Amino acid sequence: MVIQCFILFGCLAAGELIVAVTGVRLPASIVGMLLLALLLALKVVKLQQIEKLTSFLISNLGFFFVPPGVALMVHLGLIRSEIVPIAVATLVSTALVLWFTAWTHIAASRGERKVKDRLSRRSGRKEVADA
Repeated sequence: MVIQCFILFGCLAAGELIVAVTGVRLPASIVGMLLLALLLALKVVKLQQIEKLTSFLISNLGFFFVPPGVALMVHLGLIRSEIVPIAVATLVSTALVLWFTAWTHIAASRGERKVKDRLSRRSGRKEVADA
């Protein structure tokens, strides 16, 4: 279990270091998670090495939402006074995310079709040239 904690917290610390040194505008926890994913993909870290701790963390995930929930209750007065800007920002950002996701999907689909068309043309040309 100690080695598992070392791997997870080591990736988190490396993420903190990368953000501090490079000034990249990403949360250090995300950089650490990407680093862990890279280590898993390259098979530097094996899933079995961290599986027990990650399973524990996932099974207790609800517990980690208690502090933000308490913070919401503590600042309920502020939230009430700013409910309109919060609601507008939430609705606009949700609409923008949906639009951008749809646009990205359409662009990727078009690109995939173009690649398939090019590949089929190339293979068609070879067959004609071979005949």
